[in-house]
Amino acid sequence: MGKCVFVTVGTTSFDDLISCVSAEETVRIIKDLGYNRMVMQIGRGTAEPKPHPSKDFTIEFFRYKDSIAEDIRNADLIISHAGAGSCLETLGEGKPLIVVVNEKLMSNHQTELAKQLYKDGHLYYCICSTLRRTLQTMDLSTLKRFSQGSPEIFSAFLDKALGLK
Repeated sequence: MGKCVFVTVGTTSFDDLISCVSAEETVRIIKDLGYNRMVMQIGRGTAEPKPHPSKDFTIEFFRYKDSIAEDIRNADLIISHAGAGSCLETLGEGKPLIVVVNEKLMSNHQTELAKQLYKDGHLYYCICSTLRRTLQTMDLSTLKRFSQGSPEIFSAFLDKALGLK
């Protein structure tokens, strides 16, 4: 079956991410990294990836499912928007994660969460314009496993990440 990249935008729309990750140059980089399949959850956006012309790389997409847990479990790399739910579900599964921050969101608390999780060594983060470089320079072996703990510890982590304490 090969190696799979799963891309998720959550329940929102993030057309810039879908367009960026499905662009020919990005797909070439992903293929060069040894992946041969990409599954994308595109939410309510209008950008839809085109099928890849190569027989050795497939792109599939869907808008919504009741749960993306199986997609996360089946993936070897996740590229996600910076939503807390998507980040924590992925990290909870022990999967390598690249978070792409949506620069168009105002008062973006997601940026603080992504920065803190990066600082703690759990993921890589970037913006659409730097995704290709991040893919080319990342070393997934350096990522630390995110240990799921009690709700109190998680709450304290979020407070710290959002600058509330």
